[in-house]
Formats: sequence, C-alpha cells, structure tokens
Amino acid sequence: MIEYIKGELTDLTPAMAVVEAAGVGYGLGISLITYSAIQGKKDIKLYVHEQLVTGGRDDGFTLFGFATRQERDLYRMLITVSGIGGNTARMILSAMSPSELCNAIATGDVRLLKSVKGIGPKAAQRIILELKDKIVSSGIADELHVPAGSGNQVAGINKEVRDEAVGALTMLGFSPAPTAKVVNEILKDNPDMPVEMVVKQALKMIK
Repeated sequence: MIEYIKGELTDLTPAMAVVEAAGVGYGLGISLITYSAIQGKKDIKLYVHEQLVTGGRDDGFTLFGFATRQERDLYRMLITVSGIGGNTARMILSAMSPSELCNAIATGDVRLLKSVKGIGPKAAQRIILELKDKIVSSGIADELHVPAGSGNQVAGINKEVRDEAVGALTMLGFSPAPTAKVVNEILKDNPDMPVEMVVKQALKMIK
C-alpha cells in the first residue's frame, strides 16, 4: 500500500498532479483544496489513496493525492457513504474546505452539502447521518482550526485559465459545451478570479 508520494511536481491542473519520484511520474487525481496547497511549489508530498476501478472498458488503478492526512481521511469517510463514489467525494472536497465540510456535517447543514453538484437532499442527509459521529470520534474536527476561503489569488485571468477550468471540469465528468458556457459567465463577472475558484463556483452552477 502506498502511504504517500514525495517528489518533484512536474505537471499540475486543478484535477491532476504529476509527481516524479525515483524516476517514475505518478499521476494523482486531486481536489481544488490540494491544488491550492501545492500550486507554485517544486517539491511536494501527497498522501495517497489507491482505488481499483473495475467493471467495464475503463478498468484501471487510480491514485488520488491529498495535501493533508485530514483531507484524505475525510475522502475515505465520504466514499463509505452509500451512493458516494470517488469522483463525487473529490467534488465535495473541491466545493468546500475540510473545515467547512466538518462543520456542515457536525451541524447538519443539508443546504450546504446539497449545493454540491450531484448531491441531493437524501444524499446530504446520508452523509450527515453516517459521518457525524465518525467526524467527532476521529478528532479531525478538532485538528481543522483553519479559516475558510484562504485560497491562492492569481492575477491576469485569461483564456488559459478558462481552458484550464473547463479541462478540470471535463475530467470530473461534465460535458465541455455547457461547462464552457458556465465558466465564461463566471469569468465575465469575475475577471480576476483564480482558476481553482472558477471551478469551485462552476460546480455549484452546472445543471
């Protein structure tokens, strides 16, 4: 089992990081939270969750990377909930910070959870019901005393940022055409918004 990968960050998008370690380039799926944490760094360490996907033409072995153990622990808790798969868990962790997620579960905030694309009222209630005690007993909530909304700010947003945001959302399973329309609307109103925030906002708007 791979616990973590430590090496040089050779490629990065809001949905994928490539880390070279001992001459091997590892591609890891990441959340926007991890993207913000490692953006601009050369040498990084990502905690790994390994996932074997079977049952179809896309059978394969997938690695997910997280900047902190707490985020990985939350991811692993989320995928134990009925109906919450790997990509949905990553989407939740892209739409809100670990501390926001802990607070939403601990306070029973169904409204915040169902604001994430693909999470309806029943799924939000299941997450709260099944994870509330686990969040408390694991101690994660006590460890996450960080203010929300502290992502990186990037100046000079342009076509490159738009294309990167659309690419990340496409990798998460959304159709490119409607995704591009939403991203364009966001950047029209917020021309200086960094790419990770564009994707985060789009996750709440895509129909």
